[in-house]
Amino acid sequence: QELDPLAGELGLFQYFAVLPDMRSTGVSAGERTYSYTIAVRTVVTRDAVSASWGRVPFDVLDRISTRVTTEVPGVNRVVYDITSKPPATIEWE
Repeated sequence: QELDPLAGELGLFQYFAVLPDMRSTGVSAGERTYSYTIAVRTVVTRDAVSASWGRVPFDVLDRISTRVTTEVPGVNRVVYDITSKPPATIEWE
């Protein structure tokens, strides 16, 4: 929802969230948590053979992080994937 209005302006080919089987410590309501991490990935490409990560403004990333960690139960951390293709692929598998 946060990226939809900016996708064209930023030239995003794809943008998505990934829930890997990875948890980390955090704090919620003054209590220690051990919850999941969400990875956000945006991709800019012309041909999908090679790609770079989308340069999303920090204020948008901040809104995404705040929304995910407050609206998605069991998630206490959001990371942004800045890996190009290659060496990574566009998708997470």
